[in-house]
Amino acid sequence: MNVTALRSLSRAMFLGFVRDRAALVFSILIPILFLLLFGSIYKSSGAPRVSVIEVGRVSLLDQAEAAAPGQLGKILTVTHQASLAAALDSVRKGSNEAVVQQQGRTLVVHYSIADQTTAGIVQAVFTSIVQQADAAAAGSKAAYQLSTQQVEDKSLKPIQYLAPGLLGWAIASGGAFGAAITLVSWRQNKLLRRLRLAPINVGSVVLARVGVSLAVAIVQLAAFLAIATLPYFGLKLSAYWWMSIPVVLCGTLAFMAIGLLVGSFAKTQQAATAVANVIILPMAFLGGAFIPLDYAPAWIRDVSYAMPLRYLVIGMQNVMARGESPVSALPAIGILLGLAALLTAISVRVFRWDAV
Repeated sequence: MNVTALRSLSRAMFLGFVRDRAALVFSILIPILFLLLFGSIYKSSGAPRVSVIEVGRVSLLDQAEAAAPGQLGKILTVTHQASLAAALDSVRKGSNEAVVQQQGRTLVVHYSIADQTTAGIVQAVFTSIVQQADAAAAGSKAAYQLSTQQVEDKSLKPIQYLAPGLLGWAIASGGAFGAAITLVSWRQNKLLRRLRLAPINVGSVVLARVGVSLAVAIVQLAAFLAIATLPYFGLKLSAYWWMSIPVVLCGTLAFMAIGLLVGSFAKTQQAATAVANVIILPMAFLGGAFIPLDYAPAWIRDVSYAMPLRYLVIGMQNVMARGESPVSALPAIGILLGLAALLTAISVRVFRWDAV
């Protein structure tokens, strides 16, 4: 081995990486961003307060508060609501952690399994309340009982959430990385300049590239469904699963627009890859691709509204797994198309034919 040549080549590659400021900054920032994100979220070790909706009068809560004034308020934040349906919907959306009502001597608690730690606290608190009521009513023939019910649909298996989530991540990654790296590569190889001078309009070039990406997305969709619907995995497609096709196509356009924007200012393929990773990887965790939003903590569901991947995943889940009507996918389609149009317009403004 020629040690001198190896040393010179290594030095040249290292200097090339250091001089590419975008690749250097974003490569170093990736672990730091995740450290700041998750470190700030989990820095507090205290038990969370539980927000509970009381439907009707729950005498056991009154008894617990009377037995230890002020203690229950340190754990529970209790609000009142007349409609059970509205209260349950609030728990499903993550606005509250539980709904409690009393039916005779039975305390009925509806909780969400989205955050399993909070769900465990809910069950432990109300189990304690029932046990204290039993102890206070010692000698009574009829004991108090606790009935717990989760608000989520138990019939939906994990694959119903997992398949659309992973497919959404694949579509997002393929669209963003493909557009960004292709654009940077064409600029570095002077192919963009040749295409500009060739007897072909830019629209034809763009249409061809978009057409290929859409075709690849359809192949991804077909492959995912073919595998996920095997008996081994057990994905059950709803009657309106076909509506996931326009959702996938619109999602591809949106994430291609993200990649186009990245490729418009990134100078090298390494920089384009690093920037795209900073965008797509956190979005996969916070947008419902890796952690299904139905089972995610409330803070993730709140953050997910700012993530385009959320609308791609939710749009597919609604028509592919939950059996909702095609209309349920229209908001996701509209948001994805709007994002694609906005980012494409910005990309056109900052687009460069040649590397500077």
